[in-house]
Amino acid sequence: MARRKTQTFSMSFLDVISCGFGAVVLFYTIISAQSGLDRIKSSSDLAAESRKLEQEVLEGYSHLADLRNALAETDEEKVKAAGLSREALEKIRMTQEELARYEHDTLARRESLERLKADLKSLEEGTRRLKERAPPKGDGEVKIQDPQQLVTLRIDGKRVLLLVDASASMLDETVVNIIRLRNMAPERRVGSAKWQQAVSTVEWVAARLPQSTQFQVYAFDTDARPLVDGSEGRWLNAKDSGQIALAVKKLRATAPTGGTSLRNAFAVISKLSPAPDNVILVTDGLPTQGDKPPSFRRLVTAEEREDLMKDAVRSLPPSPPPISIVLLPMEGDPSAPIYFWRLARLTGGGFLSPAKDWP
Repeated sequence: MARRKTQTFSMSFLDVISCGFGAVVLFYTIISAQSGLDRIKSSSDLAAESRKLEQEVLEGYSHLADLRNALAETDEEKVKAAGLSREALEKIRMTQEELARYEHDTLARRESLERLKADLKSLEEGTRRLKERAPPKGDGEVKIQDPQQLVTLRIDGKRVLLLVDASASMLDETVVNIIRLRNMAPERRVGSAKWQQAVSTVEWVAARLPQSTQFQVYAFDTDARPLVDGSEGRWLNAKDSGQIALAVKKLRATAPTGGTSLRNAFAVISKLSPAPDNVILVTDGLPTQGDKPPSFRRLVTAEEREDLMKDAVRSLPPSPPPISIVLLPMEGDPSAPIYFWRLARLTGGGFLSPAKDWP
C-alpha cells in the first residue's frame, strides 16, 4: 500500500493561522477603539480646561480694570493729599512768621503799654483834680467810677452818634469761645455775656441823652446800618422815648457775626446831615478788613490790623467830631488800647475800658 503524501499546510493549520490572525486584528481593533475614546475624553477635558482658563483670563481682565480704577483713585487722593500737605505747611510757615513777628514786637508793645499806663495815670490824676474843682454834674455828663479808675464819658452835644460793633468778636473775650459761639444759633449768640454788656452800655448811654439832643445808633460789622428802619442818613429825637426803646430793642435782637470794618463805620459820620458833634464808639479791638472784604479768607496779622486801623483813622473828615471809645476786653489784641486811646486824644474824646461787671 502506498504511503500517503504529507502536506505542509493542511486545513487544520490554515484554520489555526486564520484564527490567530483574526484574533490579532480583533485585538488591534479593540485597542484602536479604546484609544479613540481616550482621545475624545482627553479632548473634552482639554476643551473644558481651555474654557476654564478663558474664564479666568476674563476675570483677570475684570480685576485688572478694577485695579486700574483703584490706582487712578489712589493717584487722585495722593494729589489731593499733596495739596493739603502744601497748604498745611504754608499755614504752619505763616503761623511761625506771625509768632516771630509777635516775639519781635513784644518788647516794643510792652513799652507802648507802659507809656499808655503812665498817660492814663496822668489823665486819671487830672480828672480827679477837675472833679474836685468842678460843680455838680448836669444832664450833659455822666461819670463812671470803678475800683481802679475814674473816667469821664461825655454824652452831651446837639447830635450824638453811637457806633456799635456787632462783629463776631463781640461774642466773647477769648478766640476759642468766639469760634464756638459764632457757629451757634442766633438766639445763643444774642445771649452771650459780652454782647449783653455792649447792649447794656448803649442802653445806659441812650437813657442819659439830654432831651434836646438828636441821636442815631448804627451797628456795624463788615458794613454799617441804622438800627431803626428807614432812618438812614437822618437824626432821631432823644425826647421821643419810643425811638430810643426801638433802637435798643433792635440792638438786643442783633446776633453778632462777620468781620469788622471800622472804615465803613466811620463813613457814617459823613453820611449824616448835619454832621454829628459827638461820636461814641463801642467796640473791642482793631478792624479786620477795610471798606471791601478781602478776595479770599485768610488770617489777618497784627500788623495788617494796625494798618487797617490807621487807614480807618485817615478816612475821617478833616475836622472830625470828638470820638469817645468804650473798649470791651479781647485777648490777642494788645495794640487796641493804644490805638483807640490815641484816636480819643486826637479827636478830643474820652476813653473807657469797663470792667467785666460794668455797667
